[in-house]
Amino acid sequence: MNGKSSPGVCFRHLHSLSDSTGLFEHAELTERRLDHGYCVDDVARGLVVTTREPVPDEATATLAATYLRFLASAQDLDGGIRNRLGANLVWQEAAGVEDCWGRALWGLGTAAARSPSPQLASEALTLFEASAGRRSPWTRAMAFAALGAAEVLTVHTDHGTARALLADAASLIDPLAAGPTWATWAAPDWYWPEDRLRYANAVLPEMLLAAGDLLGEPRWVESGLRMLEWLLEVETAGEHLSVTPVGGWSIGEPRPGFDQQPIELAALADACARAHDFTGYPRWADAALQCAAWFEGANDVGIAMVDPVSGGGYDGLEVRGRNENQGAESTLAALSTLQQARRLRAVGTTGPALVHAP
Repeated sequence: MNGKSSPGVCFRHLHSLSDSTGLFEHAELTERRLDHGYCVDDVARGLVVTTREPVPDEATATLAATYLRFLASAQDLDGGIRNRLGANLVWQEAAGVEDCWGRALWGLGTAAARSPSPQLASEALTLFEASAGRRSPWTRAMAFAALGAAEVLTVHTDHGTARALLADAASLIDPLAAGPTWATWAAPDWYWPEDRLRYANAVLPEMLLAAGDLLGEPRWVESGLRMLEWLLEVETAGEHLSVTPVGGWSIGEPRPGFDQQPIELAALADACARAHDFTGYPRWADAALQCAAWFEGANDVGIAMVDPVSGGGYDGLEVRGRNENQGAESTLAALSTLQQARRLRAVGTTGPALVHAP
């Protein structure tokens, strides 16, 4: 096992953080922290990254199977999801429909659509269906779940449960965003359906874009693209990205803010890549490549946020440098972003807009 995938995307550290149970949440430098155990949030992201790898080696395919088993064990009979598994292999909370539920559905839907293993894809779809009938009151939980539903719909176009979940997620955000009060949350130039930016922000416009595209709702497409354009403008400083820090951000608060989390770049890269796939407009691809450049040092501190030797992502961009620990979330964010950059470079990023060029 060498943990090396296609050029620029190195799975070595992801392998080192994983065992036959799942994916350890935290690391001290490059050493996994066994005492902190595992969580569904990371394992689900791990399933996304491993199953959308176009030509996974045997070791990476094995990781995907391990992560799928972990998500199956986290699922309750009513479709809720537990998040944290202790080092003693005992679940630490009851099942519910928080972010871990949404991310689990995202991972399961991605595996159902993209896994090269028919058996794994079939098992993932069954698990997806067992949880996709639930609903969450939380916007990001619903948005993550809807991305999984969107993946399912790319291969099972008439899947009623996936269509209903995607529509309900879009409707949860759309009433806040589609009306004349959209831009009046905090100021006339605040084009966002919340009173402040929070975390994994770009998942909201990406979900609206996916829903509008797959369900034939032009209003959602327009809303998603406009939200994403506004977010990209807010999170750009000169020639580099300066993303929302821990604690969020709103107008009038200092910029740049720290510490900046790699998950913000992964969400933004995914959303911009989807916008490019839909529109064919080159600037969306350029924005996704900017996300990769952030990991390579084009950021507010000018320091690399991915380890070229291990393939691990550093845990946060701080005012005087970086958090040197390479935990699961940051490593998966780096891998995900670099996957998108590699794909966009491979297909080419120039040409006329295909559908909508804002």
